[in-house]
This record gives sequence, structure tokens and C-alpha cells, in this order.
Amino acid sequence: MIDFGLRPLEEAMKYPAALEILRDRVKPIRDNDRRKDRRERWWQFGKDHGLRVRWYYLPRYIAVHVRDTRLLTTWCEPWTCPSNQIVTITLDDDYSMGILSSITHGAWAWFQSSTVKNDLRYAPTSTFLTFPWPSPVTDDQRARVAEAGRRVIARRQEICAEQQFGLTRLYDLVDEGAYADLRKLHRELDEAVAACYGWPTAIAQDKDEIGRRLFALNVEIARGRGYDPFAWRAGEASAEQLGFPAV
Repeated sequence: MIDFGLRPLEEAMKYPAALEILRDRVKPIRDNDRRKDRRERWWQFGKDHGLRVRWYYLPRYIAVHVRDTRLLTTWCEPWTCPSNQIVTITLDDDYSMGILSSITHGAWAWFQSSTVKNDLRYAPTSTFLTFPWPSPVTDDQRARVAEAGRRVIARRQEICAEQQFGLTRLYDLVDEGAYADLRKLHRELDEAVAACYGWPTAIAQDKDEIGRRLFALNVEIARGRGYDPFAWRAGEASAEQLGFPAV
């Protein structure tokens, strides 16, 4: 795939070999396209740029695989062009990544999502948009989740780099009992997230209890409970603007 993103033709010309392929194989088709923007911007990728604009100016964004045996989140840099099997989340802070990497978010995903065979099918509308984030959250609670999330991400990246395998293989091994230190870091993250909700540490990894509590919280939010989980992002979008209402 050749994707120049939103670059003008002058910038695309810095990559003559790639541009020549598009001029030879794409431009003749675009010249006959009824859509003016497609004809005039023949070197740009054909899909709607709306999503690309959303994370073009972010230092990174969160990616979630649509279908997998487990819910895995990872950071992507803005130049990365995801496939249709990836849900992209335009949040770039460690706190949000910590929440979405926790068992709390995972429990909600399994509670709300459909499955294909034994795989989770993560749907943005029914799973992400309905996820009830903790609100309100203190600065100390948010900092604790952010730090715990950073430690989880750093450790798993270190292991994958050393062993030259991906996250799926890593967590298969964790399930078998390997990398106890990573499991401990995940437990610390789960407890930090539970604290944001005001839950006892004892249920921090109880998926069934977490699912029940999140569902009850979702109902409360839908009935009008005060809810602005991103109020701390001063000067940025509110929860409603970000598209996080309870459904």
C-alpha cells in the first residue's frame, strides 16, 4: 500500500519511485472518477481522510484489534495506517491507556461484545462508546493508573524485543505461568483502576463482579448521573464531544 496521507503533491514528489507507481496505475483510473477531489488528488489514498485527520496531530493513538482471543491494546504512531481489523482510539495519554489495558475494560468488552467461535469481537459502538469510565477521578488516582500502565507497556515491550515475538505469544506464555513479574504489574494496574471507581481491592480482578458493577454504573449514567470522565483534560473535548455517552 502506498499512502501519502494528507501530503500535497510537492511533498509526495520527494518519493519519486512510489509516486511513479501511482501515476502509472492509479492516476488513469482517477482521471475518470466522477468525484472532483479524487481526480484532483489522485496521489492521495482513496479512503475518507476524516479519521486520519483525527490522529494526524497526535503523537500517538491507541489501537485495539477487532477480533482476538483476548483484548490487547497498543500504541501506534500517527504515520501508521491501520487496517479495517483495527479500532483506533484518539487518546494519547498514559491514564487512558491504563484504563483501556485493565481487566476492567476487558471485562466490559466480554460483557458487551459478540464472539466469533472463541474470539472476542470488539465493536466500537456497543463496547467502547458504552464503557463507563470512572468519574470523578482525583489527580493522584489518575497518576497511579498512568504510572502502572506505563510499567506494563514498558515491560511487555522489553520482553517482546528480547524474545522476538508478539503480544499474543507473550500472553499465551503468561497464561501458562511465565513472566510472573508482568502478571504482577497487571495486578497493580487493575488495583489502581479499581481505586478510581471506589471499588475494594478484593474485586480488582473479579471479571464477573466488575461486569455487574459497570453495568449498574452505565445505567446510572444513562439516567442522568453526573458524568464527565475527561474533565481533567482542560481546554480539550468533553466526554460528550469525544463520543463517550452511555448507551
